[in-house]
Amino acid sequence: MDKTTSAMQEFGSTLARGDVGADATPCLVLLYAQEYERLPAAWPLSQRQVVVGSDDTADIAIPVRAVSRRHAELSRRGPHWTLRDLGSRNGTLLDGRVVSEAVLEPLHEIRIGDAILKFLDRDAAAMAGCRIDGLLLDRTGRVGACVWENSALIGGWQMHRIRSEIRRIARTDLTVMLLGESGTGKEVVARELHRLGGRKGMFCAVNCAAIPATLIESELFGFKRGAFSGAERDKPGLVRTAHEGTLLLDEIGDMPLEAQAKLLRVVQSREVWPLGASSPEHVDVRVVCATHRDLRKLQREGRFREDLYARLNEYQVQLPPLRERKEDLYMLVRAFLARHGRLDLQVSFPFLLGLLHYDWPYNVRELESCIKRSVALSQSSVLGEADLPDTVRREMSDYGHPWNDAPASDTPDSGGTLPPSVPVPARPRQELPTEEQLRAVLARHRGNVAAVGRELGKARMQVHRWMRRYAIKIDDYR
Repeated sequence: MDKTTSAMQEFGSTLARGDVGADATPCLVLLYAQEYERLPAAWPLSQRQVVVGSDDTADIAIPVRAVSRRHAELSRRGPHWTLRDLGSRNGTLLDGRVVSEAVLEPLHEIRIGDAILKFLDRDAAAMAGCRIDGLLLDRTGRVGACVWENSALIGGWQMHRIRSEIRRIARTDLTVMLLGESGTGKEVVARELHRLGGRKGMFCAVNCAAIPATLIESELFGFKRGAFSGAERDKPGLVRTAHEGTLLLDEIGDMPLEAQAKLLRVVQSREVWPLGASSPEHVDVRVVCATHRDLRKLQREGRFREDLYARLNEYQVQLPPLRERKEDLYMLVRAFLARHGRLDLQVSFPFLLGLLHYDWPYNVRELESCIKRSVALSQSSVLGEADLPDTVRREMSDYGHPWNDAPASDTPDSGGTLPPSVPVPARPRQELPTEEQLRAVLARHRGNVAAVGRELGKARMQVHRWMRRYAIKIDDYR
């Protein structure tokens, strides 16, 4: 009898065989440098100890302004990576503060001279494939086409994955649920689904949170003449208006329960029953819903129907917040300048520095408003620090201070080359609050991350990292 046995099959084993999503190589990702065209998009950290500097002999050579020959060192100690300044002339900054040594966490932002980088604990190969202006790079560094060509979804690798998903499902009849914070582009994704799906009808969008509960049924499902006082003629409603097209139900989590029951019939049987009608009417509509709320939590609270959730959640797309894809920020800025007719405007280093340091609580929508305002008010051909909104400039008020909060006269300023840094003690690892503690502080400050950071003595970006660890949605507290 053959006593040999094969290995047991494991869940997720297909990802371990070369899938990009299984790339566990950590990396430094370029967020901005004026010389970005001659720099890699990302540097893999394939050794346990890596020296960063301007010299060609450095493991990671970044020949840009204000970078010392041997500027900083990254070393792996157990499961963690540590950043250490090597006595550089201009210092090393972590999340806008001067450090001599610090333990890194994913999404930490590092400034080495006039290069802004971020640390990731995985995905080195994917991040190396797209430059910050949106152009693709092959393995040799040669430039190819724009990664978001012929698409309204602007961004590098993270958005490329979403674009690929949308293309794959656009021609199907799957009901799609779009999840993400306010301003992440959920309606843009829905419009792309409609465009790529080739449906003959209209794209219709309704904000379920903006329509009073007493009117939402008539707005969605329509009514017949005489159905109620004032109904002088038939109204088709948005569902029938989107016949043979796409219906986006934005902020679906705010839909009243009674309307949810009627929507379930539409999704299940593709029939709509207008107010005052004696029989249902057939509709052929692609339903897409979007929300920033935690629908599972709403189900537990009895505020969202479980059967409707099951029908709407045939395919789910999660949109990342802008603070988690800041490598896309430069290409978004250029795209918004073009959209508002000022592609001739140049952006200065201090301007980009301010944008990158800010965490954009309202995401891409807030960034576009910022660029639109800067375009309208700028009196120069170059966008500078003075063109930044007050909210961004306030966040830069302590930029370049050491972690021990040395007086401003001893610290680097916020733009351009940094002056020599003062000696700074090693920054201790972040003391992690429990989920209950973090939720309590968020509730107390009603989701104001800046106020939470002040109370905990941490940067806003660190608060966001803790929230990401605990899967806390900030909009639940606003």
